[in-house]
Amino acid sequence: MIKGETIILKERVETGIDDFGAVTYETTDVEIKDVVIGSPSFDQSVTEMQLTGKRLAYVLGIPKGDTHNWKDTEVVIRGERFKTYGFPLTQTESNVPGKWNTQVKVERYE
Repeated sequence: MIKGETIILKERVETGIDDFGAVTYETTDVEIKDVVIGSPSFDQSVTEMQLTGKRLAYVLGIPKGDTHNWKDTEVVIRGERFKTYGFPLTQTESNVPGKWNTQVKVERYE
């Protein structure tokens, strides 16, 4: 049986505008439960490096019904920092038999 893990999403929330007219943000930690953390195949890693220049570390399976913003954000997986990249790939919930319908790619972030 597939079992998800809890990860931390560093969610940026707009807090206002500074004196120069730039938007200011505050980062909050949000626990996301039941996320599947998958290792990419060798072929996936090579293809990602060739197409995007990014070193694919994991592919995350996000649970159905999740509404968080996963584009270009920081996540903490097993105590280590990663950054999402690219657009999350979301499938129609009714067409996916399991509990997860969105895939998010992450790269190591130091």
